[in-house]
Amino acid sequence: MPKTSARLLSLLSLLQARRDWPGRLLAERLEVSPRTVRRDIDRLRELGYPIFTTKGPDGGYRLEAGTELPPLLFDDDQAVALAVALRTAAATAGVGIEEAAARALNTVRQVMPARLRHRVDALRVTAVESPGARPNPQVDPRVLMTLSAAVRAREVLRFDYAPAYPPGAADAGLAAAAPPRRAQPHHLVTWGGRWYLVAWDLDRDDWRTFRVDRIAPRTPTGPRFTPRDLPGGDVAAFVADRFRGSDGSGGWPCRGEVILDLPAREVSGHAHDGVVEELGPDRCRLVLGSWSWPALAAAIGRFDAGIEVIGPTELKDAFARLARRYADAASAHSASALSASALSASALSASALSADRRRGRVVAVSPADGQEERRDQRGEELGQ
Repeated sequence: MPKTSARLLSLLSLLQARRDWPGRLLAERLEVSPRTVRRDIDRLRELGYPIFTTKGPDGGYRLEAGTELPPLLFDDDQAVALAVALRTAAATAGVGIEEAAARALNTVRQVMPARLRHRVDALRVTAVESPGARPNPQVDPRVLMTLSAAVRAREVLRFDYAPAYPPGAADAGLAAAAPPRRAQPHHLVTWGGRWYLVAWDLDRDDWRTFRVDRIAPRTPTGPRFTPRDLPGGDVAAFVADRFRGSDGSGGWPCRGEVILDLPAREVSGHAHDGVVEELGPDRCRLVLGSWSWPALAAAIGRFDAGIEVIGPTELKDAFARLARRYADAASAHSASALSASALSASALSASALSADRRRGRVVAVSPADGQEERRDQRGEELGQ
């Protein structure tokens, strides 16, 4: 590479490394005269790099953003990090940029030296969904950019919010005619492979999390606002609490204590954020939380061992309810019994759905989706 070209690349690398560079310091780093630095700056400007001269005792230069994207320069670690990010995005983005990420990766890879290309090619990313998991909906990148701009500018958002239940539901027409939501956007987050907007709902006068794939922004945006303090100050903890159904104290809304006829070492690996205390070689105490009492009882019931419920009473009642359900399921031998059970479950589900709608909520659109929809209901206040 000619000496001048090599010096231009070194100069560009220095300008990208920090915001302001005194001309004298650049000359010292490149081991050239200030006049040579000025000539090289002019050459970079001719190539499309927006380099501005800064005034002051020493004078200097600053690389600014321009109207076009000029050629970029990355060191080895930056180039590998960019390629890894593009490969991961191409496999798992979920925002409609997978094809663009794959093309960008191919462009970066073609200009990489062989030593870096081998490092990048060694990384293979395969997105695998868990069995029975619902596919994550695609998010429009334009919606993400609109929401992100509103978060950054602190402007009130006006948007339509799609209902949580299927379009064929009885009152879907009413939901379609609902007035637009108004919210002060604070954070864009991902949770469980989905995008969410954390915002202060101006109509509900409370914090909400909205599924981004259900948001249709309206223009123009509203006035600017002064950001409120997020409860707890930590967006990650706030979102986790919302999906737990917590009141913001940082814990689960339902928490119980049991004694299991299992060694503590066998329980602790599957207790997640629970507390396990050894009581003997084959007994332990488990304190565990969940978003509902039946869910907590079911989580404890997966341990194949004897269970003694210490408390509270709500947990004992939940075990009793589950025991009756399991017993009914085990005793349903005949087709008529199965049919009657199905009709009863259908009626119960319809009754529960109707009751929840009267309370302004929609949950459990199907048995397979029940847990997910109830979790969504807690985290997003769906249907309100």
